[in-house]
Parts: sequence; structure tokens; C-alpha cells
Amino acid sequence: MKDFKNCKLCEWRCGVNRLKGETGTCYVGLPEVAYTSLAYILKSYSITFLGCPFKCLYCNAYRISQYPDTGWIYRGYIEPEKMAKEALDHLKSPLAKKIGAYRLSFTGGEPTIHTPYLEELVKTIKRFNPSIEVGVATNGFPTMKTLKRILRIVDFINFEIKAFNDEIHRNLTGAPSEPVLRNAAYLAEKSPEKVRTFRTVVIPRITDREVPRIAEFLSEINKEIPYRLVGFRPNFVLYYHSGPPKGLMEDLVKKCEKKGLKNVDYSGYYPLKAKDPDYYLKKLGCPLPRNCGECKFKKECKSILMEPWLFR
Repeated sequence: MKDFKNCKLCEWRCGVNRLKGETGTCYVGLPEVAYTSLAYILKSYSITFLGCPFKCLYCNAYRISQYPDTGWIYRGYIEPEKMAKEALDHLKSPLAKKIGAYRLSFTGGEPTIHTPYLEELVKTIKRFNPSIEVGVATNGFPTMKTLKRILRIVDFINFEIKAFNDEIHRNLTGAPSEPVLRNAAYLAEKSPEKVRTFRTVVIPRITDREVPRIAEFLSEINKEIPYRLVGFRPNFVLYYHSGPPKGLMEDLVKKCEKKGLKNVDYSGYYPLKAKDPDYYLKKLGCPLPRNCGECKFKKECKSILMEPWLFR
């Protein structure tokens, strides 16, 4: 992992020696794991890494991305061999079988700032499971050299374009948009089969106006590229900023389609109408009145949700 000695993995190209504990914009030295989980949507064992080269005002994982300044304590550095064994063991677990998890994914923070570690980890895992699928979620800010390295080890990518306009992108993230758009264009042109989705978080009065321009940008490259709009949930610096109503999300999907994209969808909107607890419990299939100690479902509780945002 010699690249950490003079780190230029993202477009900040800080040149710090992370092996000696020096830190750049991402604030991390050695790759540190926040936590791991079995991800229902991706059907994967997901490894979440600390640190990020962005400082997004609306980050819903700010305790991870802005580590260590947020004061939370996490797992830390784990040798790739140990992490590989753990991943393989959990993918054989009863819960993994129950939800159909069969692959590996990296998220964060921003996992691509740890590319040499990811390469070593994937190499180790593939010694035992050569056919395992690997995916990554990224903010699109690696250097072109790093992006090409990532493409060599992954089967699918979730790529977020936060804004098209450079000033808006800088104000939201603290970073320029040009490297992100360059990488998005390269990915869409050279490896469209690896694009699980491009995505943009819809923030009313901030990024909603950016969405049609991003759609046009993607459509000019490949009209079949999947593009998902994600409804903003108030968080971090924008904790008191309102989220998008359903009508706005539906309208933006139509605008994207008018720009030529053929595979556009959205998830999440706000605010929802307030309802009594009984409504949610009945939808869950939870017996009323609740009596968890004697419930016939206590071994498989109906109120345990792996992906709460899918429940509405």
C-alpha cells in the first residue's frame, strides 16, 4: 500500500504520508473501518470506511465522513486478510442466506480514498471466492488513475453527482464539479455495464434545478444510463432545511425523461402526513396492543427494519 506514502488518490492530491499518520483533506491516515453490515438492498456484505474529501452540508453520514472531528469511535484499521475472512464468514451466515446476500460492497465516507486497501482486500477474498461480485459507492472525486484502478476490481458502481454547476457544487461539498463530471463521462462511455446507477440527492431550492442539467449531460453520453433521484432528508448543516414533496420528485423524473434519459426513477419524499402509531404497526403486521415479551413473533420481530426508508 505504498500509495499512502505520498497520497494522491483523490483530486486534492495532498501528497501526505498516511502511513506515518499524516492527514490531508479527508482527515484519515491508514484506512479505517467504521462498521460492517449485511445490506438488504444490495444483497451484500457492506464495509463502511471513514473519511471523505468532501465536506457536504447535507451529509447523512457526517459522523463517518467528517471523522474524527465528530467525536464518534469506530472499529479502526483492520488488516485486509482479517477483513476478508470476516466478510466471507458473514456471507455464509443464516441472515445472509435469508436476505440473499452474496456479494461485497464498499461505502463510506468515500471508499475510493482507500483504493490500495480495497485492491488488497478484493485480491485476498477472490483467492477463496473467485466469482464474488464487488461494488462501490463513490462521490466521483478520485483521480482518473484511481478511477481506472477501481474499475479493474469492481463489478458495479453507485456514482453520485451532487450538482452540475461548479459554484453550487463547491458551496455544497467544498470541492469543484469538473473532476466528478469528467469521471462520470468516462464511466458512462467506457464502462456503462458497471453503472448500477448515477444518483443525485434532490434538495429543494438547491439541487432541484441541477437535476435536468445532469440528466441532459448523461443523456448526451448514453440515454440508457440509469439515473436515480433521492429525496433529501434533513441532516447535518441542513438539518432544518425542508425536503422535497412527492410532486417535485415526480416532476423532476418527467423533466429528466424529456432530456432523453430512458431509465429514471426516484425514492423518498418529504414531508409525509402524520399518522397514528396503529397505522404503522398494522402495516408491519405487529399484533396490537403490543406486548413484546409474550409476542408470537418475538423471535422474528415485525418491527425490525433493515431499510427503514423503504417503509412508508
